[in-house]
Amino acid sequence: MQPIISVRGLGKRYHIGAQQPRYGNLRESLASWARSPLRAFRSRIGQAHPTIWALKDVSFDLMPGEILGIIGRNGAGKTTLLKVLSRITEPTEGEAKLWGRVASLLEVGTGFHPELTGRENIFLNGAILGMRKAEIDRKFDEIVSFAEVERFIDTPVKRYSSGMYVRLAFAVAAHLEPDILIVDEVLAVGDASFQKKCLGKMREVGQGGRTVLFVSHNMAAVNLLCTRAILLSEGAVRCDGPVSETVNEYLSEDGAGNGERVWSDPRSAPGGERVRLEAVRIVSGERVSSQVPIDQEVSIEVEFMTLESGISSLAANIYLLDSMGVTVLSTASTPAANSLAEEWFDRPHPAGRFRSTCTLSANFLNDGVYHVSVFIVTLGPIRIEAEAERAVSFTVFDTGTMRQPGGGSRWHGVVRVRLPWRTQFLGSRGLAALGECPEPEIPGRGDAR
Repeated sequence: MQPIISVRGLGKRYHIGAQQPRYGNLRESLASWARSPLRAFRSRIGQAHPTIWALKDVSFDLMPGEILGIIGRNGAGKTTLLKVLSRITEPTEGEAKLWGRVASLLEVGTGFHPELTGRENIFLNGAILGMRKAEIDRKFDEIVSFAEVERFIDTPVKRYSSGMYVRLAFAVAAHLEPDILIVDEVLAVGDASFQKKCLGKMREVGQGGRTVLFVSHNMAAVNLLCTRAILLSEGAVRCDGPVSETVNEYLSEDGAGNGERVWSDPRSAPGGERVRLEAVRIVSGERVSSQVPIDQEVSIEVEFMTLESGISSLAANIYLLDSMGVTVLSTASTPAANSLAEEWFDRPHPAGRFRSTCTLSANFLNDGVYHVSVFIVTLGPIRIEAEAERAVSFTVFDTGTMRQPGGGSRWHGVVRVRLPWRTQFLGSRGLAALGECPEPEIPGRGDAR
């Protein structure tokens, strides 16, 4: 099968501080041509603007029906890639080939004329996509209903709120049957209900054999919607593969991969004038490790320094996140959250080094990747003294202790706790009334409890 998108060696370079080229009239083009020798001379004498590569050597193929998630930090090149694929900007090097009609939603109001009404913009966008009027008429009511703008469809879109704008823009892009749908983080403008509708529509588009490119910082949405993901880092493809693996790579960018994060220089360690973090460790089986057997308890150690004496009501806080960035649990060394007698919380801390340890029971977490964020706080009122988000990561792997003989599929959920269960026989009364079998005689039936 031929790919619907083929990208080879794509690169995009920008001149920092320089005005980007734009389309102009003949007079502007002639003036630019006349100035080009002067620009070349300035470049030779070192007066050219410094450059930055927003994209560098990006290559991938995308097949029809695939839903590709594109993730990465701000400035990684995600939006630039979508702009190149949407033909909004030209690449500096390489090529991107797309087959079929492309609908893009990169920012609020993409492709809309503010003076035209919602109705007129629907027909305008459909015409740009190459749709016949009969095709647009057939989809019109569905688009308006999805966008929830029935009352304002004949109002100029310049009077729409940002939410109405993006609802209509997405509805047009998704319902006019493009072969390729390109959606940036613009959906964040909508409310939770509308975002859920959009994700469902994009999934429907993909199941219909069309292709979707989706940029988002919402890892749960990427995991739910996409069939594949690409991680961009500094303009280059860092990871391309299954969604779960790519998302884990993204979330682990700032987390230590060996189960330990140590700040050896106190001057650069997280914290302030009163408290500084020293280390965060994952300890399993009395050793530091990023690989934790599911049937062993795991301890999270937080080491910190107090730089002045007399600090009281000081507590270590831990947020445990799963591979999608969802908080599994939060816990603290305060007496209210601690099942042990916490001896130091109410006592003035002398200047020095401390270690707070939280232990999770064996067979508590399900198998998967987890990330630990650490906060050192003082209470009354709450004051964050030091913090390190996703300071360290670890993987819980299944040892088969809770599998049935012969194996079995992965357990669902984030936690996988051994809970007490008991099954009781309550007798067979009622089966005869259903005609299933006669009422049997059960020896010792009266002993059932």
